[in-house]
Amino acid sequence: MESWVRFNSQSQAKERVFRAAQYACTLLGYALQRGGAAADVRQTVHQLEAHMSLTRKLLRLGNSVEAVEAAKRAVHLSDTVLRLCLTIGHINRAMYFACDNVLWAGKAGVISRLDQHKWSQRSFRYYLFALILNLTRDVYELHILFEREHRHRATKSTNQSPPAQPSAPQSSSSPLATTENHTLTAVLDRSRRELHLLVRLLYSNPPLLLDLLKNCCDVFIPLDRLGIYPTGPGFVGACGLLSSVLSILTMVHPWLKLKP
Repeated sequence: MESWVRFNSQSQAKERVFRAAQYACTLLGYALQRGGAAADVRQTVHQLEAHMSLTRKLLRLGNSVEAVEAAKRAVHLSDTVLRLCLTIGHINRAMYFACDNVLWAGKAGVISRLDQHKWSQRSFRYYLFALILNLTRDVYELHILFEREHRHRATKSTNQSPPAQPSAPQSSSSPLATTENHTLTAVLDRSRRELHLLVRLLYSNPPLLLDLLKNCCDVFIPLDRLGIYPTGPGFVGACGLLSSVLSILTMVHPWLKLKP
């Protein structure tokens, strides 16, 4: 089992490259269509995209085994939320890859009279649920960082509490209007501070930032394919290309991969 997982991990980089090429073809086909290119050129790009997709399905044969092994490792995590998100997410990835393998068998002619549309929709549903769980994990990781930063600031402000300031003179305006203005100002200030903190936390945690961007890009693909939130081939191609590049980046630099 371990030898198969090691062998399969070596093919993931090739699959990511073919994935980037596939969505680049999707984006190129959309650009050619908008630009009024000849039908034979658009057909060639479409066929190239289909070949890339079939090659990716071939390279993903056996990925279900790796997803199941990852789910078995995630079961032993001490954090309940991470254990739940990662375990169920890996199980959905395993089901997605299994459906994808059936699709490859149908397109390759191994399985005759396969309802490819039904199996494609089924695989994208598993893919969407896995991505939702991945995004939930990212939000949870970000929540932990927020809580840690707020505790640190609270401790620091307690240790360095400033002396009491004299009260400001009362304004001659209406007390109700003054209260509303103060409330609005306080809300805006707090929102600005929280946004600045969010940017700073993501900037200081590149693995979390890349994983969040990658999952946000990927989630539009099954949403479009399932008809839940159609965005068109141009947007799907751009999202798929960007997420593929980010995935390749985490493979080239493993420290950028979010752990566990």
